[in-house]
Amino acid sequence: MRPTPGVVPFPAASASHRVHHAGRFPGGVGNTQQDQARFDSLYSGVVAKIFGPLPDATWVYPGHGADTTLGAERPHLEEWRARGW
Repeated sequence: MRPTPGVVPFPAASASHRVHHAGRFPGGVGNTQQDQARFDSLYSGVVAKIFGPLPDATWVYPGHGADTTLGAERPHLEEWRARGW
């Protein structure tokens, strides 16, 4: 998973809180301009590096949109994949 150019994710001081960059949450990994390879790379990275190791109680503070938790977003991962963003 590579961050959006010019935007960097910063882990917060607490293990249950993460500051994340624009376009990742809530509701999807972001618009990849209908580029399937870019979407697959981004989606796979988010699933492996964020949803895989971190618990549902982890808070995410996106650059855009409302704060959320991984537990609130996790049930929608297949929807994101099917939708492609």
